[in-house]
Amino acid sequence: MPVVFDPVMVASSGATLADEATVAAFERLMTRATIVTPNLPELEALGGDPAALVAAHGCAVLVKGGHGDTPQVTDRLHSANPDDPPMIEWSDPRIESEATHGTGCTLSSAIACGLAAEWDLPEAVNRARRFVRIAMREAPDLGRGHGPMGQQAVRLDLNMSFFEPMLNQVTVPARDLAASERFYRLLGLRQVVRASPRYARFETEGGATFSVATDKDYTAPVVYFECGDLDVTVAYLQQQGFTFEQEPKDEPWGWREARLRDPAGNAIRLYQAGEMRRFPPWRLDDA
Repeated sequence: MPVVFDPVMVASSGATLADEATVAAFERLMTRATIVTPNLPELEALGGDPAALVAAHGCAVLVKGGHGDTPQVTDRLHSANPDDPPMIEWSDPRIESEATHGTGCTLSSAIACGLAAEWDLPEAVNRARRFVRIAMREAPDLGRGHGPMGQQAVRLDLNMSFFEPMLNQVTVPARDLAASERFYRLLGLRQVVRASPRYARFETEGGATFSVATDKDYTAPVVYFECGDLDVTVAYLQQQGFTFEQEPKDEPWGWREARLRDPAGNAIRLYQAGEMRRFPPWRLDDA
């Protein structure tokens, strides 16, 4: 059974949460763990050398970079699995927010959920990081100081299945973008992207997104199914005889897409987008 150990010693706020005796006890817990997830101050309290912790305890170590002071947050996974690279790095723009209470606990819990769903450790970490970032963006802005995240609002953003696509996005054609924007805003949808005069995206209650596009490529509705692992899904479907108009491809808008049609000719997109679906860098400031 996978065990994820978050050695809580220094909170996101900087408060110290463990004395020396507690830190010493962590040594015993690390020998039982699949992965340990210290932040930068906690890593220093554990000796400062993640490779040494891997060698001494046989567990992977994820060094969380949120306590750094750079515009990018970099997390590094030091693996104990000889089949994985010895170190894998993720780096994303820092989210300027006071809603950081519970980020470490949420991350470790999300990693555990990913491992329980039989994702390998690097992918479980990757997906857990995405969950935390979206939860931070969905924070309800309660109280003052380091407030709570919006874990409950991470909806339709992370498919936990390898093979069961998730319906969370539809695009329909538009003739007059401004008229369509007004129509769907009055209908009650929240606009999150505007690329006039070509494209607009809206968010619905529950977390699905809906887009309108004036591009000539959109002459009928296009249905998007997000996959847990797009490449695995496409390879499986090709083995079943499915024909794709486009195999998985990284698109300039940050999604990885494959394109096909159903027996009636309807356009279907299988894709992965994660944070980029609801929170692209060009999201409207007031969304």
